[in-house]
Amino acid sequence: MKMSNMMQLHGNREGFAVVQDMQEPSDAVTDAWVSLIRAGKEVAGGIEAELKAAGFPGLTWYDVLLHLKKQPDGRSAPREIEDAALFEQYNLSRLLDRMEAEGLVCRIPFPGDKRRQLVEITEEGRALQRRMWAVYGPAINRRIGCKLTNSEAGQLAALLLKLMKPKNDSGC
Repeated sequence: MKMSNMMQLHGNREGFAVVQDMQEPSDAVTDAWVSLIRAGKEVAGGIEAELKAAGFPGLTWYDVLLHLKKQPDGRSAPREIEDAALFEQYNLSRLLDRMEAEGLVCRIPFPGDKRRQLVEITEEGRALQRRMWAVYGPAINRRIGCKLTNSEAGQLAALLLKLMKPKNDSGC
């Protein structure tokens, strides 16, 4: 059996768990995986650098502010923020602490359950989100919109959406 590029990178098949009835990924699939990860890191990293160069906090802050802004009452439970996040929120509690200290969000009691909290965007948070978008939007355009036609961007979005929606629970 031919080894995939990923297996070749590791030198041999030893050490890999053998899963019954699973096929090795093709070279094209492995190349797509590597390109997907590299492109995501490059694009997100470049946009993050542009935000920082403009004196703004990182993408995770924007992500939280945008999620809260989109809520009808500007409020959300921390778990909902985590589920909706575009970027990994490794320590959402600490991030919210920092954002609250900056006056961008505030924590309020959850109605009817004193053990839970909601996070609410403040006017300062709304204003920061708008200012950040003035850098973030053009950065997205430079890194994606200027490199892909609208048709290509739509195709890419559709292909990526297919990866997020598995055909079934059993794999392929």
